[in-house]
Amino acid sequence: MALIGGILRSPLKDLTVISYGGPDVGLLCAAGKVRRVVAPFVTLDTIPLEPHFRRARQEGLVELTEYDEGMFMFGLLAAAHRLPFLPTRAGLGSDVMRINPGLRTVRSPYTDEELVAVPALAMDVALVHLNRADARGNAQYLGPDPYFDDLYAKAAARTYVSCERIVDTAELLKEGPLQSLLISRSMVTGVVEAPGGAWFTGCEPDYGRDEALQRRYATVPWQEFVDEQG
Repeated sequence: MALIGGILRSPLKDLTVISYGGPDVGLLCAAGKVRRVVAPFVTLDTIPLEPHFRRARQEGLVELTEYDEGMFMFGLLAAAHRLPFLPTRAGLGSDVMRINPGLRTVRSPYTDEELVAVPALAMDVALVHLNRADARGNAQYLGPDPYFDDLYAKAAARTYVSCERIVDTAELLKEGPLQSLLISRSMVTGVVEAPGGAWFTGCEPDYGRDEALQRRYATVPWQEFVDEQG
């Protein structure tokens, strides 16, 4: 969210945003920064529909490519492995194929089974927020669910990491096990220390989502909310 705030203050616009979406997508849409969203959902979790994104869609201000969650993950995996697509059963027999007429199917050369060919979700830039990182970009997630930060980093040409705290490299293994080091410096273009950088969303175990602030976000104009939060 700290990095999103930077984009809001920048001249960037006409963006294609690829995200398991939340208020990151909502704020960028409300600010007129987005041309197209690629997502399986845009939600605030305890508030099912992200209100600013919903308004932008209802008013026809942004294009939407909507995939099944599994298809979306396969798109990231394809980009991470520099493949043009990956086959999956996800999406077959659903309206995903109807609302995305550009999707194609392929047949397995081994079983002749028909599968969805999910195109790679390659990105110019990935923005991720993790708990800890060193100055070179090795980044660590300490929460219970590693999400997809590493896939985003691998799928993008450049990755920028914000983190709760920059520490010495040796300190990373004191913070958590080796498996928590999700992102290697080889994937990272830049890193910045941004305490509270996921606020008002959560960054477990450092802090959880601020439900009261989320409710306010959902009920006031976006610019008023951003001005309040500085």
